[in-house]
Amino acid sequence: MYKKIVVNVCEHETRIALLEDGTIAELFIERGNSSDIAGNVYKGKVQRVLPGMQAAFIDIGLNQAAFIYVDDLNFGSCGEIKLIDSREDDIDESAELFQEPVISQNKNHEPTIGELITEGQQLLVQVAKPPIGTKGARVTSYVTLPGRFIVLMPNSDHIGVSRRIENEAERNRLKEMVVSLRKENYGYIVRTAAEGIHEETLDYEMNFLINLWRNIQEKHKTAPAPSLLHKELTVCLRAARDLLMHEAEKMIIDSRPDYESVLSFLDTFMPNLKSSVELYEGYEPIFDANNLEGDISRALKRKIWLKSGGYIVIEQTEALVAIDVNTGRYVGKHNLEETILKTNLEAVKEIAYQIRLRDLGGIIIIDFIDMEKKQNQEKVFNALKEALTKDKSKTHVLPISELGLIQMTRKRIKSPLTQVLCEPCFYCDGEGYLLARQTICYNIYREIQREALDMGGIKVALHVHPEIAELLHGEENHLIVSLEKMIGRQIVIYPKPEYHLQEFETYEIYKE
Repeated sequence: MYKKIVVNVCEHETRIALLEDGTIAELFIERGNSSDIAGNVYKGKVQRVLPGMQAAFIDIGLNQAAFIYVDDLNFGSCGEIKLIDSREDDIDESAELFQEPVISQNKNHEPTIGELITEGQQLLVQVAKPPIGTKGARVTSYVTLPGRFIVLMPNSDHIGVSRRIENEAERNRLKEMVVSLRKENYGYIVRTAAEGIHEETLDYEMNFLINLWRNIQEKHKTAPAPSLLHKELTVCLRAARDLLMHEAEKMIIDSRPDYESVLSFLDTFMPNLKSSVELYEGYEPIFDANNLEGDISRALKRKIWLKSGGYIVIEQTEALVAIDVNTGRYVGKHNLEETILKTNLEAVKEIAYQIRLRDLGGIIIIDFIDMEKKQNQEKVFNALKEALTKDKSKTHVLPISELGLIQMTRKRIKSPLTQVLCEPCFYCDGEGYLLARQTICYNIYREIQREALDMGGIKVALHVHPEIAELLHGEENHLIVSLEKMIGRQIVIYPKPEYHLQEFETYEIYKE
């Protein structure tokens, strides 16, 4: 399977798509005002302790307070309390792209939250999960700092090797190398990329991560609470660090500054991958050139049609996702049971694809069309498990129940795509979704950019809903300024009260 990474950068928004044989499999979006904060390290202040939940709210300087569970508390670095890290030696590599940091679990002692922290106390914490919906970020005081080949765990003395390195001799070599190079009693996880690595390279990265940790500790001593002590790599550099090595053969970027930033990063950590990075200089927008915009729009829809004429319906709630399979227009050729089986098997592939692309998490209930034969139920169940093997997020699938339902869980890492790109619809009192105003502004930006080459005239007239006009004159005005410089013409915005929020049109103005 051929994989490549497509990176689209525009004003205050970066979109990264992982393509598998030309089809978008995963999408990551980072915006200037709401970038992914997973992995960031903060000096926070305890706002409120909740003994009944064995958790606490922490002010880390965001709009929403973060929360921490008692098992995520560790004060070893501050010399106060040291909870014991008892993870097994044979572990998966951690801190992969867009994944939460390793959270050490306390197994040997169970202190209450009130015994460990008090309101007003200052803590050094790392974001394990970014805010999702109405929930604040989840934080941990077990800090992990990922490098290219290893992950530093300053609050642990554990040394582990990624399970993806299967050769036992190589696993032992890497572990012995880390032990011999370790100057401080810190823990390390050896990542998959370290297979075959030389001792000098590993020593350099260990020293780099130790210096980074010392720098964080120094900032913690003097910084006020709340404040940011360490910012994780941008989404573009994380893609280069993790996806380019483990997933893709090529990375194409449409921004020269980001292209050069990635090359500089690779020159330091992975110089052999520099030839895999390419600057896109085509006139057509890069996502259009790879036919991705249609797939993204489709991933926001409630109903997804299958090639046979059947369809699936995806309904999301805060804690549960329900997926319903229907035959739709497909009537089959032979008998009802065969028609149902073919529809269900076709739906399996689309469901697994949509779960991964939309980044759905939590409890997922799938209502397949009822099948009478047990062997057909087994075929559908096994096909779903097989289709989910491509997904990096952890899933657990139960067999089809007597009601014809499949219950499964998928690890929730970040907000699903609909929450990132959409907002509750004010036309229908929150029962459905509209594109977020900011998303509409970026769509307008890309549409004008797309049409600019074919436009004549001395100005461009843009007709939009009044609320979008207000946004483009206000906080998103940088998009208009950027476009005017790009196309060399003035853009005149006309509010149209009769327009739907998502509706807009552009016209050419030929004279004053």
